Amino acid sequence: MKKILLLVALFSGAVNAATLSVGNNLELLVVDGKEVKSGRFSHAENIELSEGKHQVVVRFDGEVKRGSKTTIYTTRPYLFDINMTSQDAEITLPRLTTESQAKAYFDRDPKWILETEGGEKLSLDAVELIGEGFGAYSDMPALVAEYNKNNGIIIENGNPVDLQKTVVEVDDKTGKVQITGDALTQLKLWYSKASKDDKKAFKIWMAEHDFN
Repeated sequence: MKKILLLVALFSGAVNAATLSVGNNLELLVVDGKEVKSGRFSHAENIELSEGKHQVVVRFDGEVKRGSKTTIYTTRPYLFDINMTSQDAEITLPRLTTESQAKAYFDRDPKWILETEGGEKLSLDAVELIGEGFGAYSDMPALVAEYNKNNGIIIENGNPVDLQKTVVEVDDKTGKVQITGDALTQLKLWYSKASKDDKKAFKIWMAEHDFN
């Protein structure tokens, strides 16, 4: 019986997984807070994902023409929330062949598209991640973690959860802000925003009190 259940579980996982890939000159960097490993001389171009919401970070990094010569053009990383279905999907951009064309495109609000296996094209809302200081982009997971911390986002059970949207409601007419949601969700929000020292002090406070 255990063997049968295991086979059913494996088969169900395979059915519910789909491949997310990226178009030409695009590189997958981080998915759900974890770095996507690339080859020694090649970009990470695809990953298997379960159905549901995923946080994906991508950048353009490829050869373009500068006059008669070829150069490498690299953008800052861009972060998206993507809802994966059982269909394979691909993140795409228009074909950019020259450095001037690429610069002009990314200086404006670049349009990122998620194209599904069924031919549906969805526009993605992108956030450009801007690092500070030397080596700001050498640790992409850390850059994403900082963004998530500042925006009340946690990765829970492999999926991004925007805690601020969960526990904060804003009345469109009056602008009144109301804290909602259960106590556990509110605790997660504030803990996600806390500094290392704050978290340490909170753990000490918890240990000193009996909440059983």
